[in-house]
Amino acid sequence: MAELKLKSQRFREQREADWRRLEQLMDKVEKGSARALTDDELLAVPVLYRAALSSLSVARATSLDQGLVAYLETLTARAYFFVYGARSTLGSRFVQFLVQDWPAAVRALWKETLASLAVTVMGTVAAVLLIIQDTDWFYSFLDPDLAQGRDPSASTEALRKGLYDAPEGGGLSFFATYLFTHNAQVALMSFALGFAFGVPTAVLIAMNGAMLGAFLALYFSHGLGWQLVGWLSIHGVTEMFAIILAGAAGFRIGWAAAFPGDLDRLAAATAAGRTAATVMGGVVIMLLAAGLLEGFGRQLITSDVARYAVAGATALFWGLYYYGPRPRGVLDVG
Repeated sequence: MAELKLKSQRFREQREADWRRLEQLMDKVEKGSARALTDDELLAVPVLYRAALSSLSVARATSLDQGLVAYLETLTARAYFFVYGARSTLGSRFVQFLVQDWPAAVRALWKETLASLAVTVMGTVAAVLLIIQDTDWFYSFLDPDLAQGRDPSASTEALRKGLYDAPEGGGLSFFATYLFTHNAQVALMSFALGFAFGVPTAVLIAMNGAMLGAFLALYFSHGLGWQLVGWLSIHGVTEMFAIILAGAAGFRIGWAAAFPGDLDRLAAATAAGRTAATVMGGVVIMLLAAGLLEGFGRQLITSDVARYAVAGATALFWGLYYYGPRPRGVLDVG
């Protein structure tokens, strides 16, 4: 027992000066900030931290004084958060998300994005072709109660009026609100169900495309395709792009779960989920933006040319934001 106590004392005497210096530096930081340290002190912290960590390892292995072990555990924990912890502010992290993390994550999912777009287009085209052959298919893709008379039995004038009516007059106001809510749900569910090898994601994306196809088939059959696309595009460019990206995020997780490679399925899905979750954070922002465009644009913009101008501007913005040239030093994520 006496020999163990002597070893503990010698161990402390040989290293205590470094521990005390690290403790003083941590006190200095915690009372102020990292700016309170000089350049030499900043460089010394990682060295002192690793030395304290080594001391802790020896103390545990040799069953030294438990009080000393507890002291070193506390000291190394404090230093760890300084050396490895995030010292950026919430505002700077959000700016980094907007400038770097979000667009980089979207670019990393380009294959999944193309797959999600392809499934959407196939669903849309399939619905259009089926309805052209038999208008009864319309009711398979769009609830009659939701359509509220805007179905194959509606007159051209009634459909046209709905595209330009004032919000308080009814028309497509209710449908527009439902469409946004529906699309937001599809986006979130497409991501959430991606773990099931992406199959539910593909079904949801295809069904959403089919609903769009039913609406397009109806209005094009009445010679109102140009007007309908303009009405939808004010917010639809942002909204549909968000859904496609949500589908891509779901596909990324599903692909990782189906083909995990060297990792087990859970680990592979978790790794893929980091990138997918970053994309979904951006999708929420896109849906909020689409909601604002839908709410204000539908009320204030009734010119077809102006509607297409807004749609073109939003498409150009998102295209450049995600896929345009990036500043040097901005790295993609895998």
